Amino acid sequence: MNILERIRGGGDRAAATERPPPQPEFWVEISESVSRLCSFDAVGSGGGRISVKVIQDSRPIHDKVVDSFLNKFFPSGYPYSVNEGYLTYTKFRALQHFSSAMLHVLSTQSLLFAAGLRPTPAQATAASWILKDGMQHAGKLICSSMGARMDSEPKSWRILADVLYDFGTALEFVSPLCPQLFLEVAGLGNFAKGMAVVAARATRLPIYSSFAKEGNLSDLFAKGEAISTLFNVMGIGAGIGLASTVCSTTQGKLIVGPLLSAVHIYGVVQEMRATPVNTLNPQRTAMIVADFVKSGKVSSPAELRYREDLLFPNRLIEEAGSVKIGQPLRRVLSPWLVEQLRATFPNEKFLLNQKSNKTYMVLEQSASGEDAFRGWLVAAFASEMERSGMGSRDAVLNVAYEKMERVFPTFVSEVRSRGWYTDQFLDGNGSRIAFAKFQ
Repeated sequence: MNILERIRGGGDRAAATERPPPQPEFWVEISESVSRLCSFDAVGSGGGRISVKVIQDSRPIHDKVVDSFLNKFFPSGYPYSVNEGYLTYTKFRALQHFSSAMLHVLSTQSLLFAAGLRPTPAQATAASWILKDGMQHAGKLICSSMGARMDSEPKSWRILADVLYDFGTALEFVSPLCPQLFLEVAGLGNFAKGMAVVAARATRLPIYSSFAKEGNLSDLFAKGEAISTLFNVMGIGAGIGLASTVCSTTQGKLIVGPLLSAVHIYGVVQEMRATPVNTLNPQRTAMIVADFVKSGKVSSPAELRYREDLLFPNRLIEEAGSVKIGQPLRRVLSPWLVEQLRATFPNEKFLLNQKSNKTYMVLEQSASGEDAFRGWLVAAFASEMERSGMGSRDAVLNVAYEKMERVFPTFVSEVRSRGWYTDQFLDGNGSRIAFAKFQ
């Protein structure tokens, strides 16, 4: 039926008589590992109905149980919807929460002993909601001012959070030994736990973000919290069992407590080592530059994660120019040197100066991750030329800058393709500068 016949009339009626009877349409919907056969049957012109039939699932019971567990505690589409290392992270997260919950029950019972009570394990669990307040709020307020540092080093701060938590727990364990100092010991313990709570919560989002692959951050967060809740409940149950038996005395807690604390810290360290954070901070930037200078290759977040120093993240890397960043300008540069360096690096958002085997870099307020990379490459190339005998680092600075300009387009393209986020540079509370412009 062409358009001319439709204009002449009767086209619609003819089409209605020629149109074949509607056929049912079938499709398969897959949701949470369940496949459903759906069909839409048109019934006249008034619409139709949808019929849904669950397709026979012939998988073994074991596979059904595993899939059901994955659907409840892992993001949809796992393992393809997350970045590498998520399973390792989750396993050690479960271990961390299990041991932490056990420690919490035992420490609460110790506090009540110190207060002159003899509670049952169930009473110790219930009373924890009251005893966690007080000095804990002061710890939260103090730690909340360190948010920028947590953005820069979320993994190190997450480990520190658990160390603080275990320190507070240890003080609660020993409180029965000095009941006359109950308020001071319990208050200091809750103060440390307050700082731990803020640090743990503040670092949760950047850690989850490092695993998000398909815009599924909310799903990752929800499933991660489900895992935490499950193993917290299991840990509370195990803690009640211990509090009723081997840990019913202070001596028993002093034996079991350090063992649980060691398991707890080990779990969080392995958990953080498995996390492939893709934001740029001083340590990761230096490691990327050092790998590039040595081998010409750019490492991905997954390749760097196990090499990060989580205890001393501010260590200097010689192959990357031994760059130290974030120092106030007045401490590392004299006024006349500032003008000289601004002339050496026109249109750049960094300044470099060498002092006693270190290269100090100061960034402008608006500097991004790419600007930090440019400064780091200049420092690394200058250091490499100095070690090869081409002259002092100050003398080869211009040559190093020219070399950086040649390789930077290829370098930064490779950095982005490897999954690094270059729009920001997270240097914590490091000092930056903003030059005033006079008319």
